[in-house]
Amino acid sequence: MSVTLVWLFGLCALLVIALVSVMNALTFPRLRPKRPARMPMVSILIPARDEAEVIGETVTRLLQQDYPHYEVILLDDGSTDGTREQACAAAGGDPRLSVMAGQPLPEGWLGKNWACHQLAQQARGQVLIFSDADVRWEREALAGVLHVMEKLGADTFTVWPSQETRTWAERLVVPMMSFTIMSYLPELCVRIVPWPVFAAANGQCLAFRRPAYDRIGGHQGVRRNVVEDMGLAWQTKRNGLRLVMADGNRLIGGRMYRGWQEVRDGFAKNILAGHGGQPLLLLFSALFHWLLFLAPWAWLALGGALDLGSGWPWLPLILIGLGVGVRALSAAVTHQRLVDAWLLPLSTLLMTAIAAHALWWHFRYGGPQWKGRTVFHKG
Repeated sequence: MSVTLVWLFGLCALLVIALVSVMNALTFPRLRPKRPARMPMVSILIPARDEAEVIGETVTRLLQQDYPHYEVILLDDGSTDGTREQACAAAGGDPRLSVMAGQPLPEGWLGKNWACHQLAQQARGQVLIFSDADVRWEREALAGVLHVMEKLGADTFTVWPSQETRTWAERLVVPMMSFTIMSYLPELCVRIVPWPVFAAANGQCLAFRRPAYDRIGGHQGVRRNVVEDMGLAWQTKRNGLRLVMADGNRLIGGRMYRGWQEVRDGFAKNILAGHGGQPLLLLFSALFHWLLFLAPWAWLALGGALDLGSGWPWLPLILIGLGVGVRALSAAVTHQRLVDAWLLPLSTLLMTAIAAHALWWHFRYGGPQWKGRTVFHKG
């Protein structure tokens, strides 16, 4: 294959990505401060391990929801930092909050999946919402979730929270999660097409109608899956149920990580599993993104001096424009900084470093290291 054909392949790929991004910008559901016509009992379920720094605000916000029928259940998964005490103090005796102690991790389970399974066993709601301990809920958020679920007939419903990013590592990496969803996965296909390949979910906020959760096997059915949210999304599709995604639209948001080490470890925990646990597929993905988002910059800089194919400088400029434009569109839709789109090459390099870290964990320890645990073992 000639060098020029490689660039044309990259151009075709970017045009497809741009088309998907524009479609998603137009169709992606967004949470609104609206109430549903029906108001079923809801259980908000929070697995928490050493979350004392954030759990007080989280509980306070959840107990201020503008929705009449709900409970909040928090599972303290062996915390040593006073998570339980902080949660109870924030609730101030509000009977809608209950805190349960997590049971020892059984053989064959991952920690978060086991915690969510225990929470589901205690829940009384007709709708189950699993939410991470650091997710920020605005007052109208719960009603907004139920409104979209009702309007679109969702059996499984996932929200992509609006991400707060402060440090440079967060700004360059965290938005790549929503960039990937906005650019590679047609939302209408997720909602309408029954094939599991059109499925995605975010464990930060994942809701189920109780019959749907039971039908797909709940967290027990994905007990060894590092990306349990994706596993539940696939199970939803396989069982002929409707999966719906929505943007948090600042009603549901939060700060996932703080600084480079947390960003690196948090994304490295899931990136290999997100590529089917296949190191070669992860390497191919890294090379593909180097071709799309790094190589055109190098071609623009060096193409006049080296024989890097015909079309210089206009073709590399078009490739760069498409990449930056798609990144900027996803930033605009998800309330991120538009200027950071110009730093897409740096984001690509950092994602490569994260992939390398995941591969190191895989070959050195047999799986990711997270909060003192190896969350997955080979074999």
